[in-house]
Amino acid sequence: MAKPVTRCPWSEAVSEAYLHYHDTEWGVPAYADATQFEFLLLEGAQAGLSWSTILHRRAGYRNAFANFDVEKVARFSEKRILRLQEDTGIIRNKLKIRAAVTNAQLFIAVQEEFGSFANYIWAFVDGRPLQNRWRTQQDVPVTTPVSDALSKDMKRRGFKFVGSLIMYAHMQATGLVNDHIVGCFRHKPCKDLASGK
Repeated sequence: MAKPVTRCPWSEAVSEAYLHYHDTEWGVPAYADATQFEFLLLEGAQAGLSWSTILHRRAGYRNAFANFDVEKVARFSEKRILRLQEDTGIIRNKLKIRAAVTNAQLFIAVQEEFGSFANYIWAFVDGRPLQNRWRTQQDVPVTTPVSDALSKDMKRRGFKFVGSLIMYAHMQATGLVNDHIVGCFRHKPCKDLASGK
């Protein structure tokens, strides 16, 4: 009989898609700008909502936002923005939709300044994922001094929906920090990815 798999408690009892996300994406270091932009857009859309709400609309966001192509999103016209406010495949919040376009434009500005957005964001953790060893889900913080600093800098640059809580969730999702609890079967694989094993 197979030994039961232990996971982070937040990932269980929502849906198969949620479980798959935890098991394959969450906490995996993301060095590609395309991945960074996708999560920046999705995390911003999540503000005030549950992650499952956004995750289950991911295909809708992919379709609405040009397959998360930052160059295309940055050029969205006013007409297209208004059309997105009628798109049932996404959260039709006009501030969040406009923020996605603004953030795309600023994302490109960061790429031009730092060579890539990944260069910029990974510098906040000195280029290596922060490795935590939380025993329980209750131990995991929702913000840290690093997410505070990242949020402050992004706000200074004009980004929207980038509060410290949102940016810490972004850091967790894109593997800048390994917040799988130590008993989770994904903690060690994500740690090994960070060390190049």
